[in-house]
Amino acid sequence: MASLPTDARRITAVNLSLCFPDMDEAERQRLLRQSLVETARTAFELGLFWMAPVSRGLSNIVSISGQEILQEAQNRGRGVIIMAPHLGNWELTGLYMATCGPITNLYKPPRLEALQAFMVQVRERSGATLVPTNRKGVAMLFKALERGEMIGILPDQEPPLDGGVFAPFFGMPALTMTLVSKLSARTGAPVVCAFAKRLPDSRGFELIFAEAHTGIAYEDINIAAVALNRSVQDCVLQAPAQYQWEYRRFKQQPDGRKNALYKRDVRQ
Repeated sequence: MASLPTDARRITAVNLSLCFPDMDEAERQRLLRQSLVETARTAFELGLFWMAPVSRGLSNIVSISGQEILQEAQNRGRGVIIMAPHLGNWELTGLYMATCGPITNLYKPPRLEALQAFMVQVRERSGATLVPTNRKGVAMLFKALERGEMIGILPDQEPPLDGGVFAPFFGMPALTMTLVSKLSARTGAPVVCAFAKRLPDSRGFELIFAEAHTGIAYEDINIAAVALNRSVQDCVLQAPAQYQWEYRRFKQQPDGRKNALYKRDVRQ
């Protein structure tokens, strides 16, 4: 699979070279192959976590680490922001979080309207509420936190230019969302990272909770963005092959240009 000249392979190779410049080339090629295999597994698992009964999907979680972190955050009564990177299987993470109390999840609507309706239906069947990435959706996130509930956000995709700032991610400038930090600063809600790590030999998943870095709600949004990316990076380093490396994370550059390394005519 890793030898096929696909966009996924090409973009993954670019991202790994940017994020792990000191890694031995042979090791980086092994990570590239592992990453593509894990991406395929995530795709094959989609049917299970979207279509099977919720209980069957949840049965794939064989251990949970850091649940006390989530419990402590909930006990504060200020609501909780669940920050779930594109790591492991985030669909399973979403299924589980709906068992922990009321949760409102932010999602980016797909271009196909029929797919959007289906996506909302399958993701809400566990009890979660989905809201789109627009002003109304953001307002609903604030209201959920004011009620002391959880909200879920995928923090590691490029936001619009007016909704983000540049902050280092694995040492590279990445356009980073400010929404998580603003929500936490305005409401006092703690931020907890969560991801479902795929275990070897098809043994299931370990669900992992971790505290976000101090400073994620700092009033200086640039400092807050650094803390957000460090939080995501710490999660990724626990299972680097399971991260969504085929996403053009560094497409937008601080000088306003697009990253030329992602162009198809650049050879790896």
